[in-house]
Amino acid sequence: MVKRVLSALIGIPILLLLTWLGGWYLALLIVVLALLGLREFLNLGQKAGFNIRPRLTALFCILWLAIFLLQRTEWLLPLAVIWFVISFGNYGLNYPTVSFTDAAYSFLSIFYPVGLLTILFFLRELPDGRAWCFFVFILVWITDSGAYFIGSAFGKRKLAPKVSPNKSIEGAIGGLLAACCFGLIFWYLTKLGNPYALLLLSLMASVVSQIGDLFESALKRTASLKDSGAIIPGHGGILDRFDSLLFAIPIVYAFLLLGMAG
Repeated sequence: MVKRVLSALIGIPILLLLTWLGGWYLALLIVVLALLGLREFLNLGQKAGFNIRPRLTALFCILWLAIFLLQRTEWLLPLAVIWFVISFGNYGLNYPTVSFTDAAYSFLSIFYPVGLLTILFFLRELPDGRAWCFFVFILVWITDSGAYFIGSAFGKRKLAPKVSPNKSIEGAIGGLLAACCFGLIFWYLTKLGNPYALLLLSLMASVVSQIGDLFESALKRTASLKDSGAIIPGHGGILDRFDSLLFAIPIVYAFLLLGMAG
């Protein structure tokens, strides 16, 4: 417990500070987190028995991050298409040694966590991006806290017992309610968007953040691992801490990009 608190007291201010500063500070943080998360993701795949090519996968992910740092975003889609052809071409050429699941896991590597994490930078670059980044951070943390406390007090029905036995439907609803309350408070304090849009965005982001948590838990179950890594004392790995954010950040970014905030 002490390690968890100390890690949070150090890690959260660093994340908030570098996000506040933006630019190269945030970009370099994203690169470091993405590479650490990628290492954990590839390790999970190998522990799960997937036939993947970690060196080739790492090469393409590094190319993605290099393009990201160079701000040549028009190259990202062609790179993703090439990686799609390589991943599933390998499946076609080497079936049944390489399964469809192997190919899908390899293909996913460039997006989770690398591609999804880079969206944080683009969210920060939007108008009022600093505030929206803090919005998604706090919303995810409040969702997690609301789910924990409500689930501990009232949880009876299991949400996904084979993936995360301690999570309950009541806890999930508690997380949603906490997130919606925060969304309205955020609107009242910032006057960004309109309250109805913020309520909808908070609900959507809270739902996907909980799905992201379950997704990463399912990966760990498949690999028979308790944590994705051990780099953060008391918390586990990068994926253990950013699993919910990796799903919530793209939703908030897309919502704003489409002008749905009002």
